[in-house]
This record gives sequence, C-alpha cells and structure tokens, in this order.
Amino acid sequence: MEEELSGKIYDGQIMRRLFRYLAPYKKAVLASVLLLLANSVVQVIGPLLTKTAIDRYLVPSAETPVTPIDRWLPADPWMGLAVLSGIYFTALFLGMIFEFTQTFLMTWTGQKAMFGLRKEVFGHLQKLDISFFDRSPIGRLVTRVTTDIDVLNELFSSGLVTILGDLLMLTFVIVAMFQLSPGMTLLLLAILPVVLWVTIIFRKSVSISYQQTRIAIAKINSYLQEHIHGIAVLQLFNREDKSMEEFRQINAEHKDAFKDSIFAYGWFYPIVEFLSMLALASLLAYGGFKAEQGEVTLGIVVAFFQYGLRFFRPIQDLSEKYNILQSAMAASERVLKLLDTKPSIVSPQNEKDLPPQKLGIEFDQVSFAYKHEEWVLKNVSFQIAPGETVAVVGHTGAGKTTLMSLLMRFYDIQSGSIRIGGMDIRNLRLESLRSVFGVVLQDPYLFTGTLAENIRLGSESIPEEKMRWAARQVNLLDYIESLPEQFNHPIRERGAGLSTGQKQLVSFARALVHDPQILILDEATSSVDTETETRIRAALDHLVTGRTSIIIAHRLSTIQRADRILVMHKGELREMGTHQELLAMRGIYYKLYELQYKEQEKKEALPKERLSSLGTAESA
Repeated sequence: MEEELSGKIYDGQIMRRLFRYLAPYKKAVLASVLLLLANSVVQVIGPLLTKTAIDRYLVPSAETPVTPIDRWLPADPWMGLAVLSGIYFTALFLGMIFEFTQTFLMTWTGQKAMFGLRKEVFGHLQKLDISFFDRSPIGRLVTRVTTDIDVLNELFSSGLVTILGDLLMLTFVIVAMFQLSPGMTLLLLAILPVVLWVTIIFRKSVSISYQQTRIAIAKINSYLQEHIHGIAVLQLFNREDKSMEEFRQINAEHKDAFKDSIFAYGWFYPIVEFLSMLALASLLAYGGFKAEQGEVTLGIVVAFFQYGLRFFRPIQDLSEKYNILQSAMAASERVLKLLDTKPSIVSPQNEKDLPPQKLGIEFDQVSFAYKHEEWVLKNVSFQIAPGETVAVVGHTGAGKTTLMSLLMRFYDIQSGSIRIGGMDIRNLRLESLRSVFGVVLQDPYLFTGTLAENIRLGSESIPEEKMRWAARQVNLLDYIESLPEQFNHPIRERGAGLSTGQKQLVSFARALVHDPQILILDEATSSVDTETETRIRAALDHLVTGRTSIIIAHRLSTIQRADRILVMHKGELREMGTHQELLAMRGIYYKLYELQYKEQEKKEALPKERLSSLGTAESA
C-alpha cells in the first residue's frame, strides 16, 4: 500500500528536509541558478538581434524607432550585419557554455546529495530493530534505497532548478514581447488556456501511469528477491513454469503502465506542437496585417516568431517537470517515512559498559510475546554462573532461540528482567552488550568478500595467525590451505560455492577468533557430518572451559557433558539438571532422550535388516 501513495504536488515540509541534503553544495546550487538566469537572458537576446538586423539593415524604414543598440552599430549594412552576427554567435556560444555548466553542476550536486541520502538510509536500516525486518519485505526496502532515491536524484538534477529556468525563460520572453507589441503578445497568450487544459489532462493520465509503474517496480523487486533467494526450492519442486507465469503477469503490469505513459506522451507533444504552430500562424496573419498598416515592423513580426518557439518549449518542459515533482514527493514521502521509523531498542541515556571479566547470566521472571499476549515465554527464571556451560533443549517452538534473541536484546521483554554480570541488559550500551557474545547459528550467513573478511567480520586487528588457529580448531584449516588463494579465497553472495557444512565451519571460526566472553551455539553442529561434529566437540571442550556457554541442540548426544541442561516446553522452563539427573526424573527430557534413542536404534538396525533380506534373496 505504501507504493500507492500518490504524494502531494508540493509539500513544503518535505522539500525543506530534502534541501538539507543540498545544503553542503549550496555554492554549486547558487552558481547553477545564476547560470540559468544568464542563459535565460542570452536566449532573449537572439530575436532582438534579428529584429535589429531586419529593421535597420535589411528592410530599413523611417518609422523604425531608434534603440540604444542602434547608436553603437556602424552605418554600413555589411559591417552592421557582421557585428550583429558576431554578437548572435557569441550569445549562442555563451548559452551553450551556460547550459552545459549548469547541467553538469546540478547533476554532480544531485549525485552527491543522493550519495549522502542513500548512505543515511542504509545506516539507518542497520540500526532498526529485528522486529522491523520481520514485518518489512526486503524487496520493498531495496526499492526505497534504489528506485525511490533515483527519483529524488532526477528531481535535484533536472527538476527544481530547471523548473526555475523554465519560469525565468517564460517571464523574460513575455516581458520582451510586451515591449515589442502588446497586441501580438495578447494574441499569443490567448492560446495559453487551451495549452494549459491539454497539459492538465496529460498530467493526470501520466500521474496515474507513473503511480502504477512504481507499484509494478516494487512488485518486481520483491518477487525477484524472494524467488532468486529460493531458486533451489523452485527447481526441486519443478515450479519454474508457475513462477514464470506469475512473473509474466507482474511484468505485464509494468509494461501496460509504461505503455500508458508512452501513449500520453505520444499525443501530448504533437497537440502542443499543433497549438504552437496555430498560434504562430495567427501571428503571421495578424502581424502581416499590422505590418501592412505600419503599426509594427517586419523585424518585430520575425522576432515574435522566434519568441513564439521559445514560449511553448518551457510550457512543454514544465508539464513534464510537474510529474517529476509529484513522483519525487511520493518517493521522498516513503524514504523519509523510513528514516522517521525510530528503533525502539536503543542504548539508554545513562548507558553502562560490561566489565572485562567472566560474566554470569540471570533470567528473572521473564515473559515475552512477539504479538500482543501471544506468549512465547512465560515467567522463565534461571541463572548461569560465570564459566558454566548450559544446554537448552525442547520441542520445536518451545522458546529456545527466543531466549538467545532476548539475551542479546534483539527484542525487549514485556516483563521481568535479564541480567549479565549483575547488570540489567536494558541499562547497557548495545555495542558493549553484543560485543561479549560469539554466536554460531543453525543457518550460517556469509557475506560477499574473502574468507578472511568473513572470519574477521570487520575486526582488522585480528592477525592471520589467530585465524589459522581458529580454523585449525574447527577442522577447517586443511580445506583453506587446499585453496589457491587460501584466506584470500573469494566468497560469493551468501557463501555460494561452499557446502553448508563448510559455511558452518567458517561461522565456528568466526566465533572462536573473536574470543567471546559468552559463547552461544544454536543448533551449530546440525549441518556437519558426524566425524566433523566429533572434532568440533573436542575443540569446544577446550573452548568452553572457563567461558560462559549456552548450547541449543535437538540432538541430545551433543549436550550430555553440559554442566546443566534446561528443558523448555511451551514457553516454560519445566526441568533443570544434569543429564543423569534429568533421566532419573523420567519427565520431558527422559521422553525426548528415549524417543531419540529409539529412532537411532531403528536407523542402525535398518541396514542390518536390508543385508539380511539381501542374503535371504541370494540363497533363494
């Protein structure tokens, strides 16, 4: 629905905010305005020079009034025409220089301003809450940073200042025409209401087309992002034809909307051209009659023809600039609305930093819901001593990962408190809070760059020796050394080209190399083979020693040596103890363990049954 905002024709408050991005370049903008003013004056000079050449040298008349320029011109016709031609050529050359410089300055300024705006939007997106991205499609956010800001660039580079230039041109042309002949000027202006009426119709039709085009572009961006990201699933389920048909429909919407704008431009310019030629034909008849009566000179009639051509061109440009302005208002409204979205999770005013020591964790009567009163956690309380390793288990949806998200303050709890090192996390500076965690997620995420950049993740102070140590600990070093460029091996988007297990190992190395005070493993070994998992567990036995660690796992075999195990069930902490203590309770943990043990027995027995049946078949 945000794409359907039509926007106002002009919003002073929005424009004032947009001008803030032009403020650093106000000298360039001022120079551009002065160049427009100079170019408008130069454009007016040409017809006056033509009038002087005709009335003084080509068709001289005794009734022709003497102008100030006549006193500076030579009496000889050939010399006079040469001087006027030189002045005319100079005016044309200066107009070309003025227009080029003005266009260059405003295009450069627009790019600089949009660079700052796009940088601000991206920086703002990184500060928004995770909940914002839960409800905002990525394709829409991409549209904000790309298409919408490009529209604003068009406004700055060829919109606002050019509109001023067109208005200056119209003003100077009308003033010059009134000075030459008020009657002929009124005749030319008589056609203006019809031109304005045609322009209004054109503006409405193009505005609708532009709005539909923006909606279609947003749909295309969203659809592409979603389906390219899920291309493996599409191919697995043979859904390419269905997706192609859906994309064809969305693409057809964009094509039809654009066709409507092409049609509008197709009839608008010929009609305005026809009206302008009709006005010039009227001038020819009226001016010829007046010249015959001796009320105007032939030079004035010819000058009016030249002014007439200059009169209708700005009107055509203004109608197009109007649509640019309206589109820019809608785009800026959406971009500024994004910038006005304030993160609810921020560092407090009296922020504090965590001390560089072993940290304990405490959940005190914590309740949390992603949506109003749909509780994911209910009065959860537990403590983790500094240096203790705690595992969290439970069925899918029990709230295990939510505990970790709350601990790192990706979301704020509705009631209770969470303390680290005895300090409430809501009183801590966000950077200080999150810097103490090392996290390995079930779905590893790698960025475009090199292996070293993905392991360091911006911490350039980490030496290569430490990266090698971390890679060796997680059984990744042999693979890295087999690569031609080793740690400089290029990583494509989302780690394409690496297996899921290799990406998981890179995530492990990333967590180890930053030497976190608190280590969180969220189903971290689910994507590696059994042998690699065994080696990782051996390395983690050394890593978690003396470090506060939390391990979330479905496979209970991976957490049996934890100091304590927390059993979550339907958002509540139902059981707590060591592996043996929980088995003795014969509660939820016992049932989970028994279920997995039986499933493992079935998996191990299945190959034996197949071999037995195969042997029976061979003997038969």
